[in-house]
Amino acid sequence: MTNQVRRRLAISVQPVPKQDPEVRKRNFDETYLGFDLNAAMVEASRCIQCPSAPCQEACPVDNDIPGAFALLEVGDVEGAANKFRETSNLPEMCGRLCPQEKLCEGACVVGFAIRPGGQKEPPVTIGKLEAFVTDYQRQQLGGYPMPKYMPEPTGRKVAIIGSGPAGLAVAELLALRGHQAVVYEFWPEPGGVLVYGIPNFKMRKEIVDEYIAKLEALDVKFVCNTYVGKDVTIDRLFTDGFDAVFLGTGAGVGNEMQIEGEDLVGVYSATEFLVRGNLRPEQLPARYREELPAPKNVVVIGGGDTAMDCVRTAIRLGAENVSCVYRRTEAEMLGRGEERKNAREEGVRFEMLTLPTRIIGNDEGKVVAVECQRMELGEPDESGRRRPIPVKGSEFTIPADTVAIAIGYGADPLVPQTTQGLKADRKALLQVDPKGRTSRPGVFAGGDNVNGADLVVTALADGRHAADAISDYLATLPPKRT
Repeated sequence: MTNQVRRRLAISVQPVPKQDPEVRKRNFDETYLGFDLNAAMVEASRCIQCPSAPCQEACPVDNDIPGAFALLEVGDVEGAANKFRETSNLPEMCGRLCPQEKLCEGACVVGFAIRPGGQKEPPVTIGKLEAFVTDYQRQQLGGYPMPKYMPEPTGRKVAIIGSGPAGLAVAELLALRGHQAVVYEFWPEPGGVLVYGIPNFKMRKEIVDEYIAKLEALDVKFVCNTYVGKDVTIDRLFTDGFDAVFLGTGAGVGNEMQIEGEDLVGVYSATEFLVRGNLRPEQLPARYREELPAPKNVVVIGGGDTAMDCVRTAIRLGAENVSCVYRRTEAEMLGRGEERKNAREEGVRFEMLTLPTRIIGNDEGKVVAVECQRMELGEPDESGRRRPIPVKGSEFTIPADTVAIAIGYGADPLVPQTTQGLKADRKALLQVDPKGRTSRPGVFAGGDNVNGADLVVTALADGRHAADAISDYLATLPPKRT
């Protein structure tokens, strides 16, 4: 171990300031306040600049993390931000939303290095630094960085279905190559899951709004309130003159419990609960514009990040009692540990090893309670997690006037059903090759409608690969008649 490595390993992790729980549960502002410049430089200097860069290998978009931090530790914030932007279209968002503990930070040598004194330190706080440098750059520039010169138009036109992470990455990269990108979005505003699936306390909407403004400045067009497969088909888009289509429709169909009482008043899908709780009425379809009734006793079913978004939203809506009901233990939960910690700090109660068996309503058809049964864990199932088994005679109820069901999402089958020659599996996930090419010539896909419900960064990686493949495909087309 060199002296420089010893010196870096001796630096303690810099705490990331965040709002006090009693303050933040009364607002929708971002929980984490972020680093200041001095703390960010110190935290970046904890990176030991591993030659093998396991953090970079663990990043789905191959961010040069050591390279960025070498610049940051000497105060070159803009250089560090641009280093992230070399491989990522959405570093501000990934820095906030990625499960770094399972990706880059989970691979960080600093987190498991043996120090002379035997003390342990956490890994470098990679995600918060990524967000810091790119936020800092935007503040200095007054917005997202723009290219010095606009590319010459190629005359090619690409339809992008869905304005989530994959679709936005494709739109930006194609626009930078001179292709006309037209993005179709189901919701009233562009942004997809980044706007309609992420609460403000995790990421403020202005970050997405500014990025959309950048894309519009690159001549990307957005067509909202459009359900592709219903309002317009893929075949129609080709007929209308598009040269290629990218499908980034995500996985937005919420799973159901299939238990009695799911149709009661006060029972919501996670998506409906989140969008009505976090967005202004004018940002929503007409059916969601009515204000949510003030909740008192809220039960959220599920244990992933969406469930944490729901319980933390319920707290901010003024609920007195918020319970998260999950059929396994915390060790089997798929979401981020920091989100569960934040939820606990805000007063959420966790009912582990608990399975809802029935939602109980009153004579007016409104939910009043959730009937549950205790579970114990048996042998692992196909997911590798231990299978929950009901405990006889353990039934009990939890009072509830509001229930949000957050047990995962599936892909929308409408696009494959309405597109001839487009292959999908029984879960409506589109079949693609490693470059994102589907079975239909000229149609590409990536993100959750290919992988199943996954991460922002994996969708982003798919979009970047698909943009390259689309550009290659467009180059093979015969010249357009003038």
